[in-house]
Amino acid sequence: MKALLFMETDGEKVLGGSLELISAAKALDAEGTVLIVGSRAAADMVAAFGIPVICIDTASDCDTVTAVLEEVVKEQNPEIVLLSNTALAKDIAPRISGRMGLGCVSDVIGMSKTDGKVIYTRPAYGGTVLENIEIEGTAVVTVRSGSFPKPEEGSKAAVTEKKVEIPADAIKAKIIDKVKDICEAVNLEEAEIIVSGGRGMGNAENFKLVEELANVLGGVVGATRPPIEDGWICRSHQVGQSGKIVTPKLYIACGISGATQHTSGMSGSNYIVAINKDEEAPIFEIADVGIVGNVNEILPVMIEEMKKAKEEAK
Repeated sequence: MKALLFMETDGEKVLGGSLELISAAKALDAEGTVLIVGSRAAADMVAAFGIPVICIDTASDCDTVTAVLEEVVKEQNPEIVLLSNTALAKDIAPRISGRMGLGCVSDVIGMSKTDGKVIYTRPAYGGTVLENIEIEGTAVVTVRSGSFPKPEEGSKAAVTEKKVEIPADAIKAKIIDKVKDICEAVNLEEAEIIVSGGRGMGNAENFKLVEELANVLGGVVGATRPPIEDGWICRSHQVGQSGKIVTPKLYIACGISGATQHTSGMSGSNYIVAINKDEEAPIFEIADVGIVGNVNEILPVMIEEMKKAKEEAK
């Protein structure tokens, strides 16, 4: 089986769970080739994992990247095209699928081979069930970050630089300006510890307890939609269907009831701690540890105990 792995970069390093695609390809015993657009430094870094890399510097946005990927797919003729489930990949994958008549599966969390056929597993209905999908012919697949382990470095593979001519009519939209969110640097997808707050925190002042606990633990702050809409924290921190899909080692849900829109974005966490005053809250159904009580009284105690534990560990 031949696999083409598209890895998104920020110009210097690979973004999101793109490196995990190497492990995903190995799980299928597939012969992988990586495509990186616009960053020779990132291409060299990926090649250190023992997988050949094609580096193309003629694309920078969704339209041009789609055109480049289409050409490389035609050239490589892979049986599977893997992309990390980033915002850009969610735009690119269906475009490639539609243009080339290929199958498309999004938000995959598992892949396996049965009788020579690949079965893709993905959550459905807000994560309440898992569905298995089989694709005839070449499949374009976006993989949820955290679904596969990071690969180990191996013998350095080759990096091939190529030029792809992008026709003028391939560019459908022109970016004339960008506004940078001051919270843009937050990286929820790769965080190992996330402390999230919901409507139950009460107000912006109380929400600072969530931020303090995250700082003590060396984690990242997450949030449900209500705190964001009320202006307690910026939208870059949103976890859920309309936010980020996260899979940290530890997820602490503070004052979060557990609506499907939120839990579908964090139910893949390795260990979940939930704090809520309502013992019937749905969040407790997926939590490994549930604490029933007033979150604004419990968090100060947790923060102090965590600080003590860190001092004792020094």
